[in-house]
Amino acid sequence: MKAVHYEKPFQVSVRDVPLPKIQHPDDAIIKVTTAAICGSDLHMYQGRTAAEAGLIFGHENMGIISEVGSGVTLLKKGDRVVLPFNVADGRCLNCEEGNTAFCTGVNPGFAGGAYGYVAMGPYAGGQAQYLRIPFADFNALPLPPGTAHEASFALLADIFPTGWHGLTLSNFRPGESVAVFGAGPVGLMAAYSAFLRGASKIYVVDKVPERLAAAKKIAGCIPVDFSAGEDAVDVIIRENDGKMVDRSIDAVGYQAVGSGKEAGEVPNVVLEQCIKVTRPTGGIGVPGLYVPSDPGAVDEKSSQGMMLMSFGKLFEKGLTIGTGQCNVKKYNRYLRDMIISGRADPSFVVSHEISIDEAPKAYEKFDRRVEGYTKVLIHPNGPL
Repeated sequence: MKAVHYEKPFQVSVRDVPLPKIQHPDDAIIKVTTAAICGSDLHMYQGRTAAEAGLIFGHENMGIISEVGSGVTLLKKGDRVVLPFNVADGRCLNCEEGNTAFCTGVNPGFAGGAYGYVAMGPYAGGQAQYLRIPFADFNALPLPPGTAHEASFALLADIFPTGWHGLTLSNFRPGESVAVFGAGPVGLMAAYSAFLRGASKIYVVDKVPERLAAAKKIAGCIPVDFSAGEDAVDVIIRENDGKMVDRSIDAVGYQAVGSGKEAGEVPNVVLEQCIKVTRPTGGIGVPGLYVPSDPGAVDEKSSQGMMLMSFGKLFEKGLTIGTGQCNVKKYNRYLRDMIISGRADPSFVVSHEISIDEAPKAYEKFDRRVEGYTKVLIHPNGPL
């Protein structure tokens, strides 16, 4: 079968690899109908992780079940499913408490597993024609048959729940104001979730024109271009009638960039802006990725996952801060039903739908933020 294969920094290829096989009675195999390229994949693509050649990318996956193991009882051949990016066993303490992103049973020595991602276990990614699903009854979310809502359902694997989760991490309440830093797919989904959940004002900060244009599609959303010369925090406070916002979201992570005198990569810049822009006793949600080691970091401390942070100001303001990977199963069933009912349609973030053979070029363009590449869906087995 064809699969997107990591070669080295800034190079992926489409290779023929062996078909996945049932390895455990609880496994299932899907024929992948849609897999997405995620901003998190770019960290590996750019050589900013310990990813090694041979890794098959893809943690946002959906498809049709083609085979089930003897222990699978809730699914059958022909079922349409979407998979959380988290691989979880449903049996450990964290899973029992709903924290499936931190499963301790699927990746020895580490809390959490995922498809096609460095250090997240031995699970091949789904940017391929077929994919093995471990603990299939627990991990696969059933979908209505057919092809309706394919693009929106694909986003249930990661970015729609992750955006929702970022807002939850900030302790958001309806009627509050929100500033989202980063208008990539997760940032846009955080802003969209704020709209769906009743935010009074939503500010989205970025510098890429296509991303800021996508933010404008969200009702009531106010885009802020941080490259325009004025500090984004100052712009937000002025636009918010001189007040700080109630909640802020870091949807950027450790490869954040600054502007003006801080142009270039500044790993702590978004966290600092969140601390500045959030009112006393407000909350900060951090769904943006931070890692414990970064081989391409701008300085020694950052390479070890450490950075300066205004903890004194955080404490002085009584701010709360929530971090961590999204427990997708905590949200995906409900977000699926919102899509089915017509209450939500996150597919507006999708910019391109491609064949698997186009993936290497799509990675290059997505990484360079050119030609409007903001969210790419791959159809490994051809058009639906």
